[in-house]
Amino acid sequence: MAALICTKSGHRPRLIYRTHLDRGPAKGRRKGFTETDYVRLLDAAHQQLGGPIVLVWDNLNTHVSRTMRQLIDARLWLTVYQLPPCAPEFNPVEGVWSHLKRSLANLTKRSLDQLTALVKTRLKQMQYRPGLTDGLIAKTGLDFQPPCPQPLKISSTVIRSRSSV
Repeated sequence: MAALICTKSGHRPRLIYRTHLDRGPAKGRRKGFTETDYVRLLDAAHQQLGGPIVLVWDNLNTHVSRTMRQLIDARLWLTVYQLPPCAPEFNPVEGVWSHLKRSLANLTKRSLDQLTALVKTRLKQMQYRPGLTDGLIAKTGLDFQPPCPQPLKISSTVIRSRSSV
């Protein structure tokens, strides 16, 4: 699973996620999300948000790989800032995983497909709870809203030449 919490000035925050069902390790294939999977998530976020994206990302090895750097550099609409190492408290998506895990505690499912369906349902429910995503952002202590531009102050000064005085 991978998720982004996206904020856009004047809009409610959005939770955009993707799941990846791994049916067992194939020789030489990564078990979790690959750089391509993450880029597909970022491309989907770009489509949904309709504008440039500033991404604040943790230091997962896939996020900082050479391949990922090349994929990011190819997207002119994407600017990436890395969180400090070992700083999950600044990452609102960590709160998504914590909330999801608590909601699944003590539940049993008969198959991986049933568990995946439940996880998707819980993530979908989180998408429709803007108070939750607001709280996850607030808990980081970071301000993800762009600063309001200061009104332009124009002072009018009349300069007279000596000949007109």
